[in-house]
Order: sequence, then structure tokens, then C-alpha cells
Amino acid sequence: MAIKATIYKASVELSDLDRQIYRSANAVIAQHPSENNERLMIRVLAFALNLPGDDDHGPLEFAKDMWEPDEPALWQKDLTGKLLHWIEVGQPDEKRIMRVSARSGKVSVYSFGPANWWTGIATKITRARNLTVWQVPPEQSGALSALAERTMELQVTIQDGAVYVSDNAHSVEVTPVRLFGEEN
Repeated sequence: MAIKATIYKASVELSDLDRQIYRSANAVIAQHPSENNERLMIRVLAFALNLPGDDDHGPLEFAKDMWEPDEPALWQKDLTGKLLHWIEVGQPDEKRIMRVSARSGKVSVYSFGPANWWTGIATKITRARNLTVWQVPPEQSGALSALAERTMELQVTIQDGAVYVSDNAHSVEVTPVRLFGEEN
């Protein structure tokens, strides 16, 4: 019998002072059996960083990236099903990045762990004009993973590029480093 996903529920109170977005959002997140808490929390971070001000153009949703090879970690589709934003977590190869950049209005990658992945593909993706690549420093992604709980109530404040994520007991500062592309 296959191991099933672990279900997490996150309530996010977002105060994004950089984009002037203030809203609450709830998410149900399926953690693949091979996914660790660090990757799970990077997906939650990417959700908060890209949450639109409203859902008028379609909601930002968690996709089935580890179950379905043709889906990202998160995506936003408009009400007609057109792909607006494709969000990858981890270290995708350049072929995948180039393929999805042709299909989506915007592509974001949130990498964590060793940054040597980036040096291998940086020169191969320069023609992707709608791509932004972010690196979350390892010590920050590790600290963020400590906030993972089956039911999370997170307060996320974004100001001057720094992200403060806290629950009722702990707080973590994350400062993603932009490696490529325009700021969100």
C-alpha cells in the first residue's frame, strides 16, 4: 500500500508593505511522503510572497508538483484557465524553466539549499524574459522549517524585501536573494 500525503492547513495573515497587499488566506497543503518540512515551508513562503491582492483574476493555488510532473508547486490561472503565474520550488532544470516560460505569463523559482545549481544553468535561461529566480539562504530555510505544524496560523509581514514569518511562539526572518529577473 502506498504511503499517503500528510495534510497541512495554513491560515496566513499577510501584511505586504512592499506591494500594499493586506489580506487573509487559508490553504490546504498536501505534503508528499518524500517532501521534508523545509520544502513544504518554502512552498508556504512562495504562497505568501505571491498572493495577489484579490482573486479577481483567479486564485493562487497549490498544485501537485511532486505527484504530477507537468505541474508546479503553485500556480495562478485566470477564470478562463489561462496560466498567469507558474511557481517552482527547488532546483528545476533549464529545459523545464524554458518550456514553462513559453506557456505562462510569469515564472518564479524559489530555490533553497546549495546555490551551485544556479551557476550551472544561469547562462542557459537568459532568453526567459518573464522569469524571476530567488534563493532562500540555507540557514533561513532551515529556521523556517521549524514553523511547520499540521495546523498553522502564520503572520507574514513583508517590508523592504525582508519577510518576517511568525506563529504564536516563534518568528523567523527570511530575506530571499534575487538571482535573476525582475522583482515581483
